Amino acid sequence: MHETDHSIRTTGPRGWHVLREGATLTLARHLPARFDIGAEAAFPPMGRLRLAQQVRQDMWRALRDVRGFSPAVRVTAQDGALLLRAGGRVAGPAPKAVLEARIAALLADPEKRARWARFAGAGA
Repeated sequence: MHETDHSIRTTGPRGWHVLREGATLTLARHLPARFDIGAEAAFPPMGRLRLAQQVRQDMWRALRDVRGFSPAVRVTAQDGALLLRAGGRVAGPAPKAVLEARIAALLADPEKRARWARFAGAGA
């Protein structure tokens, strides 16, 4: 795929959208993807979609008690690494700082990062 290519694909029966824009992949339930809350982390090169799917699943598990939360994950290949933004939209009032700290802790968890890397083929 060329840097100027754009594509949107809807996956699965529940309608997750995969948006590819050059070096950036976005996985979201709703389009346009919105990041009312979020946190960022860097990763070594690996499969962007598989990484996004794993982060989204674990983020949903960590934040499923947040009313109106709809996760989104954006992964950008940049300078030989991946920059990942995890978060999403929140319908209604929410403690932004608390939720962003929970997402940041999730992204920093060494056991989860190792599992995500194995699943997404880091170093392959």
